[in-house]
Amino acid sequence: MKPIKLSKSVIGNKEKEMVLRVMSDEYLGMGDYVRQFELKLAEYLKNNVVVVNSGTAALHLALVSIGMTAGDEVLVPSITYVATYQAVTATGAIPISCDVDLNTVHIDLKDAEKKVTKKTKAIIPVHYAGSPMDFESLSSFSKKYKLRVIEDAAHAFGSVYPNLNRVGSVGDIICFSFDGIKNITSGEGGAIVTQDKSVLAFVKDARLLGIQKDTDARYEGKRSWAFQVNHQGFRYHMSNIFAGIGLVQLERFESEFKVKRQVLAIAYTKLLSNIDNVECFDINFEHTVPHIFPIKVLKNRDELKEEFSRNNVEVGIHYFPNHKLSYFSDSDLCLPKSEALYDTLLSLPLHPEISHKDQIFICKIIKKFFD
Repeated sequence: MKPIKLSKSVIGNKEKEMVLRVMSDEYLGMGDYVRQFELKLAEYLKNNVVVVNSGTAALHLALVSIGMTAGDEVLVPSITYVATYQAVTATGAIPISCDVDLNTVHIDLKDAEKKVTKKTKAIIPVHYAGSPMDFESLSSFSKKYKLRVIEDAAHAFGSVYPNLNRVGSVGDIICFSFDGIKNITSGEGGAIVTQDKSVLAFVKDARLLGIQKDTDARYEGKRSWAFQVNHQGFRYHMSNIFAGIGLVQLERFESEFKVKRQVLAIAYTKLLSNIDNVECFDINFEHTVPHIFPIKVLKNRDELKEEFSRNNVEVGIHYFPNHKLSYFSDSDLCLPKSEALYDTLLSLPLHPEISHKDQIFICKIIKKFFD
C-alpha cells in the first residue's frame, strides 16, 4: 500500500504556472506579487497585512516592534512548536513556560497569572490545531495586566471565533505561517496582521534590513539607493515566487482546502468515537480549519505509533514540552498538565489529499491495536 503521509504540500498546475509566470518576469525578489498577496490577504482578513519569509520571522518582528528586549518576559504555553520560543529568545527576552488546558491545549491563564511579574511585557497564545483560543478571556487577561498580545495563529488560517470573526480580523497582533504544510502555503512565508500603525510601519522597514520606505520601491520593482536606517533590521522579506504561490493557494482555500480539512476532521471524530483508549479533543470543526488532527491515546501511545509505522502510516506528536528542552529548561519547573498530555498526544494524517478510505484504514489500525 502507498505510504500515507502525516502532512504534505498540496499544489497543482495553477501554482506551477504561477511560478513560471513570475520567473518569466525575471524579477524574483520582493515586488508586485508580494503587494498583491498582501492586498488579497488584507481583503480576506479585513485587516492590515505585512508578509515575511516565515511564521517565525513574523513572531520575531512582532516582538521587536513592541520594544521587546533583553530581560523582558513573555508568557508562552509549553506545548507549542519551538519556533514560538525561539522568536522570543531572538529578542533577548525570556519565554516564561506556562501550563496548558487539557481539553484545548491552549495556554492556561490561571497558571499564566501566577507567573506575571513586573518584567512581563506580552503573552503569546497559540491557537493549537487551528482551534481559536477564547478571545474574551484572553482580552480580559491582557487588559488586567497591561500586556501586549501576539497571537501565534500558525495553525489557524481560516478559523473563526464563535461570533464568526476570522482569526486575524480582530486582536492586537496576529502572526500566521504559510510554510509548505500549512492551511495555505506560499512555499515558505508568514504574515503579521494588526491595526497598530506603529507596528505596521516598523515591520515594513524591519523586514528589509531596516531601510526606511524600501517597501514602496520594492513594490515597483525598484531599490532604494539613498536611504536611512534608524533601527535594527532583518532580511525577512517574501519573494515574488512565494507570493505567487500564496495567491493561488488563497484562491483555492475557501472552496477546496478549508472544506476538505473540516470534512476530514469531522469524519475522524465519528470513526474514533467508539474506540477504547482514544479521545478526540473537543473542537468545533464548523468554526475551526484544522492544521493537524491530534488525539489522546490513553495507553501505549509509543507502541501504537510503531504499529502505524509498520503499516506505512506516518503519524506525529505535536509537541514536546518546551520547558523540557535544555535551552529553555528550568529544573524547578513542573507543568503537570503539559507533561501528562505529552505522553498521550498523537497526530493522525491530515491534508487535503487524504481520502475517506485512508481514514477508515487508519482507524482500523487503532481499533485492532486495542482489541
